[in-house]
Amino acid sequence: METSARNVFHGKVVAVRSGAVNDEVELSVEGGQSIVASITQTSTKKLGLKPGVEAMALIKASFVLLMNDAEDYLLSTRNQFSGTVSRVTPGAVNAEVLVDLLGGTGITAIVTMGSVDKLQLAPGKKVTAIVKAMHVILAVPR
Repeated sequence: METSARNVFHGKVVAVRSGAVNDEVELSVEGGQSIVASITQTSTKKLGLKPGVEAMALIKASFVLLMNDAEDYLLSTRNQFSGTVSRVTPGAVNAEVLVDLLGGTGITAIVTMGSVDKLQLAPGKKVTAIVKAMHVILAVPR
């Protein structure tokens, strides 16, 4: 699959929780991580999502937020991934930050250069990558 999303996680659906409008779909992905997506019930049905179905979670790098003190807070964000910065590629306005996650996977974030300075993002820095469930796109093979 060709996509512009920087973060693509392959896995299997482990749970589908139906709501009045949206469903919460939980995927178990490589590296032992779990990703929750909030999608419409129509999408759940169209994609045939149910436990055991193989699916991919796509997350744009600009939807990934980074925190360096997440353990000090209770966050409403469903997807929280602890890791270590492995690379920072600075640009004129933004930087690309690669975070190595537990289990050997990684996640890429695009953040402002101001955030790089404020959070002191550099290789070896411990951070938490945060992604709202509404920002996760699910895909299944045809």
